[in-house]
Amino acid sequence: MSWWHQNSPFFEKDAIICDGAVRSGKTFCMSLSFIIWSFYAFRNTDFALCGKTISSLRRNMVTPVLPLLSSLGFHCEEKLSRNILTVSLDGVTNRFYLFGGKDEGSASLIQGMTLAGVLFDEVALMPRSFVEQAMARCSVQGSRFWFNCNPEHPEHWFYNEWIKNAEAKNALHLHFMMDDNPSLSDKVRRRYERLYSGVFYERFVLGKWVAVYGAVYPFMALEEMYCKIPSGGFDRYVISCDYGTVNPTSAGLWGRQNGTWYRIDEYYFDSRSEGFQRTDEEHYEALCRLAGDRRVDVVVADPSAASFIEVIRRHRRFAVKPANNNVVNGIRRVSQALKDGSVKICENCRDARREFSLYKWDSARREDSPVKENDHAMDDIRYFVTTAMDGGRTAVAIAAGR
Repeated sequence: MSWWHQNSPFFEKDAIICDGAVRSGKTFCMSLSFIIWSFYAFRNTDFALCGKTISSLRRNMVTPVLPLLSSLGFHCEEKLSRNILTVSLDGVTNRFYLFGGKDEGSASLIQGMTLAGVLFDEVALMPRSFVEQAMARCSVQGSRFWFNCNPEHPEHWFYNEWIKNAEAKNALHLHFMMDDNPSLSDKVRRRYERLYSGVFYERFVLGKWVAVYGAVYPFMALEEMYCKIPSGGFDRYVISCDYGTVNPTSAGLWGRQNGTWYRIDEYYFDSRSEGFQRTDEEHYEALCRLAGDRRVDVVVADPSAASFIEVIRRHRRFAVKPANNNVVNGIRRVSQALKDGSVKICENCRDARREFSLYKWDSARREDSPVKENDHAMDDIRYFVTTAMDGGRTAVAIAAGR
């Protein structure tokens, strides 16, 4: 919290890096410390707060820290339309500009500014070009860099450039664990530990920069993960679809009961094994048979399937939405949804269950990526969780294969 103070043994450091487990308190501590430092070292100066997106930055950092700043006597005013947070204390005002570093084009947003410091929240999720452009804006004497992140692949540029070379970069490196967060109870910590498995457990619970390996969903090999479709009605229905011509097409019918979503049926067509291909119209007819006489809220479709999406729109029976296709983040959210205690796989979607047993990480690649085989039901399930299932927060139960 006070590494930047002149009485600190780390006062001469140019940067601080906080990495490690989720829910370990690193974001909150860093955001508070960053703003207090800005008033300790500067007056009426500009700074930058950077996140993957501006909305995630507000949610994860700005909103939680504002009440505490107010309680400490700071006056905070957020100008939403301009993405500026102004903070004042005893006649001194500093300005904090909010930036989202979601892709390579984001670097242009921060060009031309002069900053006294920049904080990167979840820096491992940002492109290198954006991070380095933001750092280049810090030309004010005494400016410093602040980084926090959860671990990713050990070949990640930030791990190799900054964490492994922290001493050469004159950076203070602090590794956080869940035990470092005094507000986290043992019960809550155990719940987080249960949510993750495999590589996600090693990264988000143990805080390790490890490579992906083995099954993507190893816990789905357990028989206890499977259940029967519940009796009774469903209050909502959604279809998720991964589209292929040469590759298989997979679609899942989802029903919600008592706040839990169930994959209650599926359509799976593999042109290679069948020996012929189906047209977009034939796949659409299969969706209609899958839906039956149910009122389906939306079809969440493979975003690359432009012609198939257009066929669905033209028939005007179903609303259709292109799916969010962030693979690794989607896999993490599916894993959490499947492990949250009310997620089960039942016996009527056999192709989904088969793919769960075959879906593997590609350990030969230098970045996180599953093998592009046996992934079609896996993709349609991911589309559902990330795009249709209340942002992935609602519990899911998947009925696995008839």
